[in-house]
Amino acid sequence: MGSHGAAEFLLGGMATSLAGFFTNPLEVAKTRMQLQGELKAHGQYSVHYRNSFHALLTIARTDGVLALQSGLVPALWYQFFMNGVRLGTYQIQINLGLTKDENGKNSFPRTVAAGAFAGCVGSVVGSPLYLVKTQLQAKANEAIAVGHQHPHESMSHGLKTIFQEHGPLGLWRGLNGAIVRVTVGSAAQLSTFSTAKHLIEDAKVFKPDSVWTTLGASMVGGVAVVMFMTPFDVVSTRLYNQPVCHLGQGKHYAGLIDCFLKIFHLEGVWGFYKGWGPAYLRIGPHTTLCLVIWDQLRKFYDKWKQPAVIS
Repeated sequence: MGSHGAAEFLLGGMATSLAGFFTNPLEVAKTRMQLQGELKAHGQYSVHYRNSFHALLTIARTDGVLALQSGLVPALWYQFFMNGVRLGTYQIQINLGLTKDENGKNSFPRTVAAGAFAGCVGSVVGSPLYLVKTQLQAKANEAIAVGHQHPHESMSHGLKTIFQEHGPLGLWRGLNGAIVRVTVGSAAQLSTFSTAKHLIEDAKVFKPDSVWTTLGASMVGGVAVVMFMTPFDVVSTRLYNQPVCHLGQGKHYAGLIDCFLKIFHLEGVWGFYKGWGPAYLRIGPHTTLCLVIWDQLRKFYDKWKQPAVIS
């Protein structure tokens, strides 16, 4: 792969980790809202979190301000490894010309395929960290607790506990949901980002290499992610957070399809869009920050690696 390929993974990981630090509180609120009223019809459960801002306020008042950064450590490591691999894999495909058609022009179907493949690889790498992150973010004071409460005290404690109780495969429990979630989200995000960026550049709306081009394209990518990924995000959160028996099998859901069917049957279509508000508020800024930082880091790296010109 070489030093350049390694740099692509490093740059992608750095960009998403920086973005993740600022958007983690919304991730906490989103996780709680996605677990609220699990497998119950509307009106048959207590509503602790009415909307994004109420959720943030409730968590801060009841669990303390620091609880807004619950799961931050695994969240940042997840961003670094999963998105580092995802963005790095995607950029390498671009560098190899796999996203262009026979005429050398950007191909939307090929960018979708490249983004999906990159997301699939990234989700496998980051799954154990996402598992612990989700469970730590769901952990709350009994008065506002939703979903199953895991006893993890930290990332290392959670990983160690899961490994001791269920072995290595236990760390990848819920992976099937994560693969679909990240594959769909990545395909939507990266394909729309690349396509929008090329369109803005071709229209010459801004100066060449302007950060505003990246910002505009990333905002388009953020909207696409929220639209297509939210149902899969809810399913993934449920699969990761559910309690398991001594054999490591889920007590609520037998797998991806079972989870989809149970949510639809017991919670209706709206069940797939719980946490839509914080998901939108988080994914929009996160996607924008992530892609802008990533693009700027790559430009900086490209300039840095160029040999100095001696006058």
